[in-house]
Amino acid sequence: MLVGRILQTSLLKHWRTTHCSLTTAVQITAMKHTLTVDKSKPSLYLRLVAENLKDSVTFKWDTVTALKVNNLSLHSPEAISRHLARANPEAGLYGNNLLQQAEVDHWIWFGLNKFGHGDFNSSIRYCDEVLAQNSFMVGSTLSLADLSVYSGLMSNHSFNVVLSKGLCGKNLTRWCDHISKLPAVEISVADMPKITRGSDRKTEGKKAKGGKEEGGKFAELPGAKMGEVVVRFPPEASGYLHIGHAKAALLNQYYQQSFKGKLVMRFDDTNPAKENTEFENIILEDVKLLNIDYDIFSFTSNHFPAMLEYAEEMIKKGLAYVDDTDPAVMKEEREKREESANRSNSVSQNMEKWNEMKAGSEYGKKCCLRAKIDMKSDNGCMRDPAIYRCKDEPHPRHGNKYKVYPTYDFACPIVDSVEGVTHALRTTEYNDRDPQYYWFIDQLGLRRPHIYAYARLNLTHTVLSKRKLAWFVEQGLVSGWDDPRFPTVRGILRRGMTVEALKQFIILQGSARSVVQMGWDKIWTINKKIIDPIAPRFTGLAKSTLVPVKVLGVQNEVKKCAKHPKNAEIGEKDVHYGSKVYLEGEDAENLKPGEKITMINWGNMLVDHISRSDNKVTEVSLKPVLEDTDFKKTVKLTWLADVPDNIPAVAVHYDNIISKAVLGKDEDFKSYIGHQTVFETELIGDPSLGSLKKGDIIQLQRRGYYICDSPYQPVSEFTGLPMPCMLINIPDGRQQVPPTPAASAPPSISTPVPSGNGDAILSQITEQGNTVRNLKSQKANKDEIKAAVDKLLALKKQYKDLTGVDPPPGGKPAAKPAAAASGNADNILAQIAEQGNAVRNLKSQKAGKDVIKEAVDKLLALKKQYKDLTGVDPPPGGKPAAKPAQSAAPSSGVADKLLEQIAEQGNAVRNLKSQKAGKDVIKGAVDKLLALKKQYKDLTGQDPPPGGKPAAKPAENTSTATKPAPAASGDADKILEQIAEQGNIVRNLKAEKAGKDKVKPAVDQLLALKKQYKDLTGSDPPPGGKPAPKPASSPNADKILEAIHEQGNVVRDLKSKKAPKDEITSAVQLLLKHKSDYKALTGKDAPPGGKAPSSAPVKTMPDTSVTPEQLESKIKEQGDKVRSAKGSGASKDEIQSLVNDLLKLKADYKTLTGNDPPGAPQQSSKQKKKEKKAPAPKVEAGVTRLGIEAKKFEDLPNWYSQVITKSEMIEYYDVSGCYILRPWSFFIWEVIQKWFDAGIKELGVENCYFPMFVSNSALEKEKTHIADFAPEVAWVTKSGDSELAEPIAIRPTSETVMYPSYASWVQSHRDLPIKLNQWCNVVRWEFKHPQPFLRTREFLWQEGHSAFATQEEAHKEVYDILDLYHGVYKELLAIPTVKGRKTEKEKFAGGDFTTTVEGYVSATGRGIQGATSHHLGQNFSKMFNIQFEDPDSNSGDKLFAHQNSWGLSTRSIGVVVMVHGDDKGLVLPPRVAMYQAVIVPCGVSDANKEQLNTHCSELKKTLHKAGIRTHADLRENYNSGWKFNHWELKGVPLRIEIGPRDIKNNQVVVVRRDTGVKATLQNENLEEQLKTLLDTVHEDMYNRALLERDANMAVTTVWEDFCQLLDQRKIIQAPYCGAIECEEIIKKDSARTEAVDDKAPAMGAKSLCIPFNQPADATTETCICPKCDKKANSYTLFGRSY
Repeated sequence: MLVGRILQTSLLKHWRTTHCSLTTAVQITAMKHTLTVDKSKPSLYLRLVAENLKDSVTFKWDTVTALKVNNLSLHSPEAISRHLARANPEAGLYGNNLLQQAEVDHWIWFGLNKFGHGDFNSSIRYCDEVLAQNSFMVGSTLSLADLSVYSGLMSNHSFNVVLSKGLCGKNLTRWCDHISKLPAVEISVADMPKITRGSDRKTEGKKAKGGKEEGGKFAELPGAKMGEVVVRFPPEASGYLHIGHAKAALLNQYYQQSFKGKLVMRFDDTNPAKENTEFENIILEDVKLLNIDYDIFSFTSNHFPAMLEYAEEMIKKGLAYVDDTDPAVMKEEREKREESANRSNSVSQNMEKWNEMKAGSEYGKKCCLRAKIDMKSDNGCMRDPAIYRCKDEPHPRHGNKYKVYPTYDFACPIVDSVEGVTHALRTTEYNDRDPQYYWFIDQLGLRRPHIYAYARLNLTHTVLSKRKLAWFVEQGLVSGWDDPRFPTVRGILRRGMTVEALKQFIILQGSARSVVQMGWDKIWTINKKIIDPIAPRFTGLAKSTLVPVKVLGVQNEVKKCAKHPKNAEIGEKDVHYGSKVYLEGEDAENLKPGEKITMINWGNMLVDHISRSDNKVTEVSLKPVLEDTDFKKTVKLTWLADVPDNIPAVAVHYDNIISKAVLGKDEDFKSYIGHQTVFETELIGDPSLGSLKKGDIIQLQRRGYYICDSPYQPVSEFTGLPMPCMLINIPDGRQQVPPTPAASAPPSISTPVPSGNGDAILSQITEQGNTVRNLKSQKANKDEIKAAVDKLLALKKQYKDLTGVDPPPGGKPAAKPAAAASGNADNILAQIAEQGNAVRNLKSQKAGKDVIKEAVDKLLALKKQYKDLTGVDPPPGGKPAAKPAQSAAPSSGVADKLLEQIAEQGNAVRNLKSQKAGKDVIKGAVDKLLALKKQYKDLTGQDPPPGGKPAAKPAENTSTATKPAPAASGDADKILEQIAEQGNIVRNLKAEKAGKDKVKPAVDQLLALKKQYKDLTGSDPPPGGKPAPKPASSPNADKILEAIHEQGNVVRDLKSKKAPKDEITSAVQLLLKHKSDYKALTGKDAPPGGKAPSSAPVKTMPDTSVTPEQLESKIKEQGDKVRSAKGSGASKDEIQSLVNDLLKLKADYKTLTGNDPPGAPQQSSKQKKKEKKAPAPKVEAGVTRLGIEAKKFEDLPNWYSQVITKSEMIEYYDVSGCYILRPWSFFIWEVIQKWFDAGIKELGVENCYFPMFVSNSALEKEKTHIADFAPEVAWVTKSGDSELAEPIAIRPTSETVMYPSYASWVQSHRDLPIKLNQWCNVVRWEFKHPQPFLRTREFLWQEGHSAFATQEEAHKEVYDILDLYHGVYKELLAIPTVKGRKTEKEKFAGGDFTTTVEGYVSATGRGIQGATSHHLGQNFSKMFNIQFEDPDSNSGDKLFAHQNSWGLSTRSIGVVVMVHGDDKGLVLPPRVAMYQAVIVPCGVSDANKEQLNTHCSELKKTLHKAGIRTHADLRENYNSGWKFNHWELKGVPLRIEIGPRDIKNNQVVVVRRDTGVKATLQNENLEEQLKTLLDTVHEDMYNRALLERDANMAVTTVWEDFCQLLDQRKIIQAPYCGAIECEEIIKKDSARTEAVDDKAPAMGAKSLCIPFNQPADATTETCICPKCDKKANSYTLFGRSY
């Protein structure tokens, strides 16, 4: 009853403090909430919530997810939905009582978190079980629980497939069907910008528009049955897994999980020369890394005996023969389809030779065993393939047992069949081998698995051959198989790829069969979406370009800032501010005096002064204007304060190791390596970089994403060298690979193509480009834009296929060369070639820069002259393209005939490929085609045109050929009107999603009209079918320009005043109308600002006729030129010239659009090659190892040992497990004693002391109780040299010492209660690894022992004492604890029940017992005969006393260290610190030393009188910096710094140990200010520990989740039936083979307590034990523990 009342009171208290009151909810209901949701990341959950509360919630799709509540904004879906549900209680979305609300909270978390991870299958099974007896997730009505789970399921790609196949359970299927038909759900789903809906399942697998298969489609497996599918992943252990293998493995896992089948993990070890056991272990680790769980593990070699029998069976049946033909001859015979001389050998001859092979004889080594299939087959794989080879090499598993080894082609079908594989997934490159696979199966009479082929993964700039990758490793061109440039799983993960991104990328590919060449940009783009929301932001500046900056009027300080601007859960970091900071050189160069800039994480500032030397900025002065919070139009700059804590770092950028994107079939990859692929930049990083661990992913602001490859290590005492933080750049999908001229530069003169076809396509490209831009400007939906973009890309591909080159920017045909005299052009080319040689000679001779620059300028001038003359760039090397000879040229008929033959042979090749003819047949046809093309080129000097069609011949009369006949204007205008009208018809049909049979005729008619217009006028019709506008008179145009200028000002004013959105939109529309009028009048876009270009010289503005898209293209092209020049070793001046052009293009883009160009790098464009590292700083004299040299979260045992010794808490003793408590720690125990002693005395407890020795007979009397302590009891067996008559124990606890006395003292009920406590030591001779404070052989404690006449009195005291223990941890030690009851297994031996307070240590993820209060019942009183006469009985009946015992030890001190300590040392709560404040004089000199010391001593006295424990550190042999570190390590809560200026200003500087925050306090009323600050420090420390504990305390009812959470270092509340055997199973089955941390065993979970504050009603749940089906009694807290 008492426990129930306490639990009920606790729940109600929690509810009142954490939830809105009913009154508040009613008040909120009166408000109309506006909820906006980010359209780019649409949340179905929030859309469902809003629709169900539509009477009180206005919903809008926007660019940010937010719900404004008074002055606050809620952003997380959980917080938003809970607030709206509480504000509208009548809707019932948040349950009808406390228990239901707790359940709803659980399901909200579950729905938003559990369906996107690897535990998807277990999650849907759990949901199905919950819904077995329920129509809704919670209660009998719809709630947030249902909305969260439904949205979570619908957002998972796999669920739609599982649901369509009926694999998610009948209960969940029924529930999904019901929820999806609710009106609010139907409306919400239909309104989603982009979501996979249940109805879409029917259309999955269909082709998208344009006939291309969409990514992410998984084909049905033929003959697949639920629960019977077996797939396999059979890698060869000859190297690391690469991304292609990852695709294979994940595809197999997909089908394993979809069909609830099995996955076989099999190593193909048929080739002993390639097999490597080291690679096997690495591959298994990689498979584990990908979260792939296989069901069966095997080796192909396990089946060697069976395969030998099958081989001999084939020989005896005449299906195989031994061939000793030379391998080269054998290859030739197979190509010619000629039979081997050995094919007709008899069985006996073959057996004889087979035995030679098995024996490994010299003759046998020349032979191979071949299957006798069909040497005439068109399929080369069927021409008697080798199935066994003789290799006298030891096998890693079988040694020298075998001399013959099967080929993969022979072994694979046998092992697949024998191991029960039902579906063999293989890439399409194995298609030719499928008939061979089934031939072996059929001939040997084995079961036939199904084969499913999927496309292999082909990536640009990449080879996926293990042989080629091994070559890179063997040649030392990479650091190893995990080199970040490698496509291995290890390599890409080291470069910053996440496993989740890799999985998503593979899922997007699906099991499609279309082979495509993919760029890396897509996978890195996916990765960016995953890491961007969770990557903390830091700052790093290029060391070589730092410019000092003075910030006027600021003081040095440290503040907390969010690590991520949009994700508060990432935490905070320290940002150092000061009067001297640094900017990067490029940022400083761009500053202008008087300019307003924004310093990120600081605020706005004005550029006060800029100092220059040699035309370079040497110093900048800034004036803060932090009150100005308008950041919209300011330049955002990264900066670092000049503090000694800044961290050295190196940013490493990797380029593609192969320079050419796509290698031809016969191209050698070695021809495209050797260029520079590693670029390092030395950085100075902010101090927070020092906390990074290996593998941490971060974003350096304005630089990009990085992964920590090697964490920062401070200066070593032994080497004096620091280890900088090594950061590897993570691509984000936007960065372009620098091309090399040899690899990717297109030919300057392309093959001529029929002009009409190319121009027509270019016209369509222009028109389609305009369509795309219009759709984007109108903010059309994504699907519509995507369809238009796909069409544009298809047109560009069509143009490239036709011409061999990319279409020009904007889709406009390149200017045709003017009719220049050929001789002039040739002369200029000759000069270009000559000048190019001159430049190269000057560079090779290392001539002066000025001389080289002059020569380069001359070369560039010649190239420009050539381009002006011809309209095209000069060809590489300045050599004119070969021209077909005039007089000596062959007749046109011969060339045309060759072209006809080429076209015919091309068709023949295509037909053979479509018929899937044999490779040899196709190869012969291709060779013939190539020979014809070569013959044509030899004859004409040109490559044949695409398709083998002759190029259109120019008309002889150029005057008539070049100028079309003038058309009647009226006819052309009429056709244009028809084109416009027909275009509208086509668009309407498409908008209505009309059938293809209707759309196609309308499009054909439109194309016919356009052709008619072109035939009439000689040019393409203008976009939209509107005739080009005629230029109007200048006055009208000027008038419109003035209106544009004026209206532009109006718009800008409205935006600056933050006017309402509708008002701004109206003004913008009027501005756009003016611009449209101007364009209609003049045929040109209005100039920026609406001002007509002046005739006077002005600053060059970008050509407004150029679109942003065209500028983007030019920027990319110019960027390629810059990278090419750098990669080819061009001169600095030449590179600078190209860079200047690039910067001008970017400036034009920004002027035109107001934004930086997309894909612009966030770092200096002057990135230099790796510089020589600056010499490491020398270790100063006097530097000691005072500081902590281990990191808390990296090496906790070492950190703990250093902290408690270097902070002078303990000293080690020469008896293991015993320690000296020094004053610094013993003071903490004294404070605890004083506080707790006062508390128990108020309860009537008295202190006493009993002897520490216990007789053997006393211990024997209490066998049951002492059993748990027996192994730890220390015995005294000697007195001097004499043996004792009876050994005496040293108390492990005092029940046996005290209770005999209690028995003699108690005769009557009036002698009760007895309430005694003793402060003493006990000895428990631990055999485990001792740890100071936490597990020692001797420790100090208090132990209380009481006896009562009634059970009620005893029960009350148990909980009263427990409250005091909770108070010790909360009020003194600032540590949150969980109050609860121990399970039967963990309770005090011999007691009725045990209560406890349990702490949590985040560094190890373990619980730790804080103190216990036991109710012993009458067990001990019966044992020791503590009885009294029953006062209500007249017969003198005896009653036994009801007893308690309770204890708290010095373990509590260790808990303080573990919970609060940081990498600098101790962090002591103020209420237990020996010194709450330490005074350190600063700026001490001989002149002011006496004054400073006197002032500090006086302040110490003042604070002592005020009750603040203070120490003044006036030691003269240490400087102030040393003292700072010393007292920080010792954990003193406050440091008071006093310098001459502070004395003058009547102030002190106070620094908090827990946060490092500094504050300046005036001396007036200083004592009260410090007392308040100490209380604040205590509260903040408690709240931080509480948040950390709560973040790591989870609730689950699923065993798989339980184990996963345990491995995530969490403590878990789970339903438990209370059975001891279940707890033992839980502990055993949750144990792991790997350690949780380096020095701790990977123990299983033990019960910590049954919390009084239960998270939910557990009686409806099943026990968490995987082998128990009983209902739970309660939620129990489990975890690993000390």
